[in-house]
Amino acid sequence: MTTTRPPAALTEPAERVGRGWTAALSLANGAIWVGWFGPLQILLASQAGDFAPGSGMSKETMLAWVTGVGAVVSLIANPVFGALSDRTTSRWGRRTPWIVTGAAGGALSLLLLAGASGVWTMALGWCLVQLTLNAAFAAVTAAVPDRVPRLQRGAVGGWLGAAQILGVVGGTGLATAAGGIGAGYVACAVFTLAGVLPYVLRYEDLRLADADRPPWDWRGFLAGFWLSPRRHPDLGWAWLTRFLINLSNSLVLLYLLYYLRDRLLPQALDSARAGGTPIPDPDEGVLILTAVNGLTLLGTVVVGGVWSDRVGRRKPFVLWSGALMAVATALLSAWQTWPGAIVAAAVLGIGFGVFTSVDFALMTDVLPKALDRGKDLGIINVANALPQVAAPALAAPIVTYLGGYRVLYLVAAVIGLAGAGLVGRIRGVE
Repeated sequence: MTTTRPPAALTEPAERVGRGWTAALSLANGAIWVGWFGPLQILLASQAGDFAPGSGMSKETMLAWVTGVGAVVSLIANPVFGALSDRTTSRWGRRTPWIVTGAAGGALSLLLLAGASGVWTMALGWCLVQLTLNAAFAAVTAAVPDRVPRLQRGAVGGWLGAAQILGVVGGTGLATAAGGIGAGYVACAVFTLAGVLPYVLRYEDLRLADADRPPWDWRGFLAGFWLSPRRHPDLGWAWLTRFLINLSNSLVLLYLLYYLRDRLLPQALDSARAGGTPIPDPDEGVLILTAVNGLTLLGTVVVGGVWSDRVGRRKPFVLWSGALMAVATALLSAWQTWPGAIVAAAVLGIGFGVFTSVDFALMTDVLPKALDRGKDLGIINVANALPQVAAPALAAPIVTYLGGYRVLYLVAAVIGLAGAGLVGRIRGVE
C-alpha cells in the first residue's frame, strides 16, 4: 500500500533555515516597517499640523481620524491577502508575488502621500499604504511557519523583531533627516521597495500545485475568517493577549510627538528660564526616544527568542515582558520629565523586545491548519492593526477631556498588564 506525502508547502517544516534566509526575510520585514513608521512617527503628524488650520479640526483629531481609517483598511487587508496567498499557485510560489506587488504598491502610495494637498488626499494615500503594505506583510509573516521548524521560531522571530524596530528607527530617521515632508515620503518609499528585493530575488518560495488548492467557494472563503474561540481557545487567548499589549503600546506611541511638544516642552522652557536644560526639538525628541527604545529592544529581542527556544517555553516570557512594559508605561504617567521619558523608553524596549520575538513564536505554535497559515496569521495580525483603530478613539477624549497625558498613560499601563496576565489561560503551549 502506497501513501501520498503532502506537498512541502503544507507540511510542518523540519529542516532549519540558514542565516542568509533569515537575514533576507528580516530585511524585507524591516523595509515594510520603514514604510509604516516614517509616516506614523513623524510625517502624518506633521501633515496634520499643516492641514489642520482652517479645516475645522484640531491636529490631534485629524491625525486620529486619518490613522484610524487607515487601520480599518489594515484590519481587512491583512487576513484577506493572507488567505489569497494561501491559495496562490504561481510558479514563483505562494508568498513571493504578494511581497513584490505589496512593496511596489506601498512605495507608490507613499509617493501619493508626498503630494497630498489636504486631509482627503492624505487619508486616501494612507489607506493605500495600509492596503498594499499589509499584502506584503501578510506574506512575509506566513513564510515563517511555512519554512521554520517550531524550535527555531523564537530565534527567527527575534531577528524579525529586531528588523521591525530597526525599521521603526530607520523610518523615523529617514523622515527626520530628509529635510521635508515630501522628501521624507520619497526616502521611505525607496527603502521599502529596495529592502524586499534580496529575499525575493535570492530565495525560491514553496509552490502550491493547482490540485492541492481547495475549490473556490465564496461562502467557505468568507466563513474561514471566523476562528471560533470555543473550537480554538488557545488561539483566542493568544489573540487577546497580543491585542491588549499592542493597544497599550499604541496608546503610548500615537501622541508621542504631541506629548513632547505640548506637555514636556512647556515645562522644559520654564525650567530653562530658571537655569535648567530644555528638551530637544520635539521632532528630534521623538527620534531620540525611538533610538533609545530601539537600542534596548535590540538587546533583548533575539536573546529572548533564542532563550525561549532553548527552554521550550513561551508563556513566562510573554507574562513578564508584558508586566515590564506596563511598568514603563506607568512611568510616563508618574514621571513627566525628559529624563523620565528616556528611562521609560529604555524599559519599554527591554520588555517589548522579549515580547515581540516570543509572542510571535507562540502565535505560530497555536495555528490550526497548514493550508490556512497566511489567513490565520492575518487574523492574528488584526491584533496589531485593531489597536490602531481603538487607540485614537480611546486616547483623544482622555487627552482632551479626562485628565490628559497622565491619565492616558496610566490607562495604557493597566491595559497592558491585563493582556500579560491572560497568557496564563493558554493550555497547549508551555
